Amino acid sequence: MRIKTLILGAGAAGMMCAAHAGGDCLVVDHAKAPGEKIRISGGGRCNFTNIYAAPENYISQNPHFCKSALARYTQWDFIELVSRHGIQWHEKTLGQLFCDDSAKQIVAMLVQELRHAGADLWLQTSVTEVRHGADGFTLRLEREGKPVTVTAQNLVLATGGKSIPKMGATGLAYEIAQQFGLPLIAPRPGLVPFTFGEDRFKPLAGVALPARLSNARASFDEALLFTHRGLSGPSVLQLSSYWQDGEEIRAHLLPDLDLFTALRDQRQQSGRKALTNELARHLPARLVDYLAADWQITGRLADQSDAALQALCERLHNWSLKPSGTEGYRTAEVTLGGIDTDALSSRTLAAKSTPGLYAIGEAVDVTGWLGGYNFQWAWASGHAAGTAIRG
Repeated sequence: MRIKTLILGAGAAGMMCAAHAGGDCLVVDHAKAPGEKIRISGGGRCNFTNIYAAPENYISQNPHFCKSALARYTQWDFIELVSRHGIQWHEKTLGQLFCDDSAKQIVAMLVQELRHAGADLWLQTSVTEVRHGADGFTLRLEREGKPVTVTAQNLVLATGGKSIPKMGATGLAYEIAQQFGLPLIAPRPGLVPFTFGEDRFKPLAGVALPARLSNARASFDEALLFTHRGLSGPSVLQLSSYWQDGEEIRAHLLPDLDLFTALRDQRQQSGRKALTNELARHLPARLVDYLAADWQITGRLADQSDAALQALCERLHNWSLKPSGTEGYRTAEVTLGGIDTDALSSRTLAAKSTPGLYAIGEAVDVTGWLGGYNFQWAWASGHAAGTAIRG
């Protein structure tokens, strides 16, 4: 079988690429259904883009690499596509856009778009061998248990990263990239909860509050969630992408409240009240009990000097924590690192050293923030490669 373009991966980037590649295109995936990560995303409603998506919301060894693709296919372009298909959507916090109904609508839209463009979709198909020669790329596939050989002028790596292995994620794109001499930036889990040893926060599992999580490189103001294994919630997931093993992080509890002034005022009005009771007006009671035991917080408000109140507020505003690690690829929403952007054209996503080879989406060393940014990179990079292939 000879075709113009073979796309490995029927995820967000791969299907988007097929929709723009101009026909004579085959998309293959080992899953039983296309777009499985789309289907489960956003609690089943798919946070499909973010109205604030911009290059500064992406992490890469080359922060300029994503600019070209993002500029040529914006969040507004994808919103127009979604609306054209009659999919109703709404905005949640921080510019995050979700389907009103189901993420399956986005999958169905992409399948419809790729089929309309003249592409075929093969599921339950695995790759057993990849070769490159004068005829282009020759791949030995196994489709529903039967061997098939496909030769293609163009080969697109769109199989994603290693995150969520239970969904079938593998390092296939990395293996093929290295086979053709494309270097890798060491992959690691991103947008992932932190773990702490000795069940440190097990008594607080389920407690959530607004917080500012930070380290030397980044800071995020969003919800913080305590879990049986450690810390999660949007602020933690965001910071995890900027965290390095062994590094301390800082938690600023109640970042939007002048807690010292609140405590001092209450001391004047209700000095006989226990300090812990007053703290529980601003923080979850279980967290107050935990900190009171850990930090020996005792006494009445009237017993606290200004210096003592300031010292307590400083601890709450600058709580130093040292994760033992993360939950890894099992729960990571994305994979940091991947195919080195230095080996690719920022305009076409084509490999500089191997004509006809492309890499898009999460397989590439471009990782977005939590909140629809990674899907926008998938749409933009898929569009860039697809339009380049179409010519």
